[in-house]
Amino acid sequence: MLKVYRCWICGETYLGEEPPTDCPYCGADKEFLKPGEEYEEPDVELTPISKKNLESALELEVANATFYYCAYRNADGPRTEGMFKRLAKVESEHAEAICKFLKIEEPDIEKKSKGCSHNVSENVEEAHGRESRAIKHYRKFAEEAEEPRVKELFEALVEIETDHLELHEGEM
Repeated sequence: MLKVYRCWICGETYLGEEPPTDCPYCGADKEFLKPGEEYEEPDVELTPISKKNLESALELEVANATFYYCAYRNADGPRTEGMFKRLAKVESEHAEAICKFLKIEEPDIEKKSKGCSHNVSENVEEAHGRESRAIKHYRKFAEEAEEPRVKELFEALVEIETDHLELHEGEM
């Protein structure tokens, strides 16, 4: 029997008999996929530091999504095309999730072919650096968050970006 699951991180729904291993939209671990009726939109009174950190995270995610869309357009085959395209969508989903906390409209993410290399290996190296920097920032942001739901978001993003980092390391 199909059930409705909702990701506690991105808010997207999944239909299935069981939740998947990871959220198919944002990459959050299975633990964040809850029965749909348990989901609550993030409605958190943000401290100034969390607001600033969420705004910084939004900039990172938009920049990374834009980079991945460019890398997708410069990929050299179906495997790297698929990898970069999925990563672009995941980073876009992270940006959308952050916007829910900030209670702002989701920014347009440019799907242009500028801002990356025409060389796939260089793009993988750049992606590795971007994910490493994001992890460093998100760990710090999680430590600084006083709001449990904001802390949970940043901790989940650290796990997700670590998975991306491992993916890139496998490509290097």
